[in-house]
Amino acid sequence: MSITQQYLLDTYRARLHGEPDPPAPGRHDRDLMRELSDYRRFRAVLAERSAHGRLRQALTRWLRPRAL
Repeated sequence: MSITQQYLLDTYRARLHGEPDPPAPGRHDRDLMRELSDYRRFRAVLAERSAHGRLRQALTRWLRPRAL
């Protein structure tokens, strides 16, 4: 069963029981990604790491190793 079919079935059941419709699939994805990003930055600060540019720093270290 696809996510769209499940949503339609849930909507039908909710209307039968007089309950509000469930949220549409993907409706809160952007908010979830923003909260996840904020949480990761917060955890980085607590661990005393840089909260910004961590991916770029890691790629720089990997692509340009220091000369021995």
